[in-house]
Amino acid sequence: MRGFFLLFLLITSSSFLITISTSTDTLTSSQILTTNQTLVSSNQTFILGFISETNSNIYLAIWYKNINPRTIVWVANRDNPLQNNSTNGGFLKIGDNGNIVLLNSSLDSDNNLVWSSNQTTLTKNQVFLQLLDNGNLVLREKNVNDPTKYLWQSFDFPTDTLLPSMKMGWNFDKKTEKHLTAWKSTGEDPSTGDYSFKIDFHGLPEIFLWNDEKIIYRSGPWNGERFSGVPEMEPDTDSIVFDFSSNEHGVNYSFMIGNPSIFSLLVVDSSGGLQRRTWVESSKTWTTFWYAPKDQCDDYKECGPYSVCDTNPNPFCVCVKGFSPKNEQAWKLRDGSDGCVRNINLDCESDKFYHMENVKLPETSSVFVNMTMGIDECGDLCHRNCSCSGYANVYITNGGSGCVMWFGELVDIRSYFDVGQDLFVRLAASEIATVTPAIDTNGKRNVTPIIIATVIVATIIIAACTYFLWSWASKRSAGSGQTPQENQSASLIRDVKQVKIEDLPLFEFKNISTATNNFSSANKIGQGGFGSVYKGELPDGLEIAVKRLSRASGQGLEEFMNEVIVISKLQHRNLVRLLGCCIEGEEKMLVYEYMPNNSLDFYLFEPIKKKVLDWQKRLYIIEGISRGLLYLHRDSRLRIIHRDLKPGNILLDGELNPKISDFGMARIFGGTENECNTRRIVGTYGYMSPEYVMEGLFSEKSDVFSFGVLLLEIISGRKNTSFYNHEQALSLLGYAWKLWNEDEVVSLIDPQICNQEYLDDILRCIHIGLLCVQEIAKERPTMATVVSMLNSEIVKFPRPFQPGFIQRQIERRGEPSVNRVTVTSMQGR
Repeated sequence: MRGFFLLFLLITSSSFLITISTSTDTLTSSQILTTNQTLVSSNQTFILGFISETNSNIYLAIWYKNINPRTIVWVANRDNPLQNNSTNGGFLKIGDNGNIVLLNSSLDSDNNLVWSSNQTTLTKNQVFLQLLDNGNLVLREKNVNDPTKYLWQSFDFPTDTLLPSMKMGWNFDKKTEKHLTAWKSTGEDPSTGDYSFKIDFHGLPEIFLWNDEKIIYRSGPWNGERFSGVPEMEPDTDSIVFDFSSNEHGVNYSFMIGNPSIFSLLVVDSSGGLQRRTWVESSKTWTTFWYAPKDQCDDYKECGPYSVCDTNPNPFCVCVKGFSPKNEQAWKLRDGSDGCVRNINLDCESDKFYHMENVKLPETSSVFVNMTMGIDECGDLCHRNCSCSGYANVYITNGGSGCVMWFGELVDIRSYFDVGQDLFVRLAASEIATVTPAIDTNGKRNVTPIIIATVIVATIIIAACTYFLWSWASKRSAGSGQTPQENQSASLIRDVKQVKIEDLPLFEFKNISTATNNFSSANKIGQGGFGSVYKGELPDGLEIAVKRLSRASGQGLEEFMNEVIVISKLQHRNLVRLLGCCIEGEEKMLVYEYMPNNSLDFYLFEPIKKKVLDWQKRLYIIEGISRGLLYLHRDSRLRIIHRDLKPGNILLDGELNPKISDFGMARIFGGTENECNTRRIVGTYGYMSPEYVMEGLFSEKSDVFSFGVLLLEIISGRKNTSFYNHEQALSLLGYAWKLWNEDEVVSLIDPQICNQEYLDDILRCIHIGLLCVQEIAKERPTMATVVSMLNSEIVKFPRPFQPGFIQRQIERRGEPSVNRVTVTSMQGR
């Protein structure tokens, strides 16, 4: 009897509700959508239908129609799935009160309600459901001409994905908030996961990535062009345009696509990664334009109050000028979480401000903001308020505008290469005296100290400079704590007759200052642990690059002297040319030929810029680097081990010729020396060989390992130091090795260069790269062999053994990272 009643119910219901017979973008009040039916947007871009990510659960979702594998952008009932074992499956329809309802089994029983739009409005006959071309599912009122007026829309309830024209943020009028929340498990379980991306509107609004109740990443405030902590955001009117609005009605972030053929999205994945992805039709893959957290300095408050996180120096946490580590012991162990404390107490009236450039502004959740105030007025107001610890412009557009002032500790500051904002930090007057350029109490540049200093240093005679140089070189080994082998190398450097300092031109400080426009920030083209690099032009029109050792830096002096001695006599088309140096007073500078195309990493790891590097250009760069290394190891008058080979140290000239640079960490080997041991580990984690990291042993094979890592990065377009494969915690080397053993190594190739015409050459280079990164040094080929392999002089290669560092190290606070941080010393100071 009960079965007969259910059958009767279904029969009678069918006279009022009909299923969809053809593809359409609309569901009317008289229709139902069953689990085997879909709605398709009018431009054939998106589908609304039912998915089953597991055997027992069914979800109502939206995904791209023509992208495979299926990319899901929205799930309705993510925390309340339909069950596969239900009597009649699931149904979507418009309820009697105008709501969208998802029912389990029975068509009209509220007891079987699985999900609802909860938007009580009109009767069911007055509304209809439509899937729009932008992926928005909307409930509309009939006979209303305004196409933007919705009774309900899925864009108000995002899951893990932000689509173009979708907004996330706060509506103060309605007291509602929209944010992204990751899946519990990508590709398996769309229920609400642990990670969320939310806008905090307090102070100067920012977006935070949360792991449950813990902040793990901060975007930085909006600076008029992008978020302060996301330098990868590059507006392009032909593709992606970003928008951030903040007013009395709400705070919202969104983006638009200028070209409708481009598919792009922002997604929070189940492992806590925030990714900007764009679909590349030619290779049928999603390309990651940027992601966060991308390195250790993206980790929230990694370096504590009044310290700056910088991935270049070692340790990567650096105290702001005028501050010292709060916990000296932990600081030496590379745990900077306690931050820094002032050296000298403030006096208020006489305090001045230290000008920091190219930083991610400190957290702004509790700051004073005035959008009409200029930087000078902002500085004056901050100076008069003794509680003000720092100030900055809100926006960088139009020369800077708006005022933001901090009244507590400055936390989560990060340094960037050539982007970021200016920050003015309050210091005692005595601390600011040695800072150049100087900033007066109103935040204005004071040029008087610079002029005086320039006049003084210009009077120092070159002979005295030369004497200082030789004196320092003769004494540095005794106090460096080097091993006997290192002392022998240092002695060898002094005794090499063909390296004569008098043969290297010495530039006067005043001429370098003029060439770089007084070291203008507009001429700044680089930043490292040693200091800054500036572009300049000599009176004869020759363009130069000037590496200026920071006077505030406690490191780099040995590297400076080493580079002068090592590179002054090296001549090779694939080595950067040193034109001279400048040593006057406290100023120490190296002058190089200028490389207009920046460094290899400037192109290789940028999704748009890497398009310049097709396979033929990449192979040309690989061959050039190999020839440069072969020259250093075997063909130059000095046998030199570079020890810091990485994309950032490969410069590109106007024709993209590669030139190896930065010889500050290089070491000279004697005629019979093949290996050396050191207690002072230098280089960049991720590019250093296992025997060097673990035992301090370095040789030609150490550079070969670095070359192998670099080769695999060039082919894959991915950094070894920031490679993520969350399921197996593999490094790029481990991932390449896994694919090699599975005969799937083609998957390693950057889609930008994956062309059948060049596939044999690319696979040959991958084979060479894996031979170079083998864990055992003696198994690696020499650079002479590598060059022969690249030139096809050797055609039969041995099978590679397991690479070193195939697992990505899990970092613990207080321990050095093995794949992220540039290290200049692991020796106690």
